[in-house]
Amino acid sequence: MDVTFLQILLYVLGAVLMVCLIVLIIKIIYTVNRINFLLDNIERKVRSLDKIFNAIDHFSDSFSMATDKVVNGLLNLTNKIFKKKKKEREDN
Repeated sequence: MDVTFLQILLYVLGAVLMVCLIVLIIKIIYTVNRINFLLDNIERKVRSLDKIFNAIDHFSDSFSMATDKVVNGLLNLTNKIFKKKKKEREDN
């Protein structure tokens, strides 16, 4: 009698475990689908932000190039002024 009772108990516990695993797998599949949807949404938003950051990068590069040209122009101007003063002093 003990052997049959243990077999029935094992079958019942196995069925309960099987049902619990099926429910768990269904919940995991639902969660994975939600995570995929969220990741797709985040990826779409990152792509739109990427365009903004590219525009900002282009603007900062242009601004840096313009300021470099201004600084180089001022440097050349000061070098010319000081070279003229040195030449005048050497001539005297």
